[in-house]
Amino acid sequence: MIDLIVVGGGPAGLATAVHAALAGLETVVIEPRATPVDKACGEGVMPRGVRALTALGLTLPAGRPLRGIRYVDGSRTAEAPFGDGTGLGVRRTELHTALARRAAEAGARFVTGRVGAVEQGADQVTAGGLRARWLVAADGLHSPVRRGLGLDLPDRRPRRYGQRRHYRVRPWTDFVEVHWPSSRGHAGAGEAYVTPVADDLVGVAVLSTVRRGYDDHLAGFPQLLARLDGEPATAVRGAGPLRQRVRSRSAGRVLLVGDAAGYVDALTGEGVALALASAEAAVRCLRAGRPQDYDRRWRDLSRRHRLLTEGLLRISGRPAGARLIVPAAARLPSVFTAAVRALQ
Repeated sequence: MIDLIVVGGGPAGLATAVHAALAGLETVVIEPRATPVDKACGEGVMPRGVRALTALGLTLPAGRPLRGIRYVDGSRTAEAPFGDGTGLGVRRTELHTALARRAAEAGARFVTGRVGAVEQGADQVTAGGLRARWLVAADGLHSPVRRGLGLDLPDRRPRRYGQRRHYRVRPWTDFVEVHWPSSRGHAGAGEAYVTPVADDLVGVAVLSTVRRGYDDHLAGFPQLLARLDGEPATAVRGAGPLRQRVRSRSAGRVLLVGDAAGYVDALTGEGVALALASAEAAVRCLRAGRPQDYDRRWRDLSRRHRLLTEGLLRISGRPAGARLIVPAAARLPSVFTAAVRALQ
């Protein structure tokens, strides 16, 4: 019997595998897809996430340093530099490749396949034909393991969806730019996020409650669209609904990590950093033999992120509120900077 099964070989699962293997736990990662796995992702890693990657012993993949967050509303802007280190704009595929390499170096093993039912006993868990002392489900936003354990909760609020594509243009900024609909923009346009990820490549993600095509979304941001004069470099990828409510992040000998542990929204760009932090917390709880502590630890780790993201969503969910965000951030730069640094 092995020590740990990790279901899902994305960043959250691979970070869990690295922490577990370095802690001396015999770890097997089960993932049906070949490395690297791409997905709709803003691809901006905040400074806290960069520090967590470095702590894993990871050689940081090639990308672009990020100095802060800039809000844009037509001709108006407000920006907040990070206060402690730089972030990293990096292609999801590059990050995945680097994490998979590090997990293998640390001693984790990989199995290609899918996990069906998860069965638990008093001292073991069985999944994918393997028996282990513990299981970590890091199988994504719509986690089959979470659903199979009955940990999903309904959510009646408006559903938000994300789409992302890359453009072959030279980055014009070393900030993550968040473009908000201006007073002359389209109501319900949502937001557009620009992340430089290479010297000749930017990723542009759009988030909205409105279900429509990617190009139709970008039409709501004419000034941004004018900058994207290069050819699209990748196909459009989508994800959603983004919000996922979860009853608990632990169930017996199973813990949920990353997006599988519940998700508010991609608006504040903290997904990777939170996934890395929750991976470390999960392994600490398992090493101590106290999986029941993990849910509280996860809530502590994510509280500030959840509160700020929920608050911003409530404001931006109303057209009048969304139009006030950039002017307010410009008039109160110290408040805007404090909010950004609280999340970094």
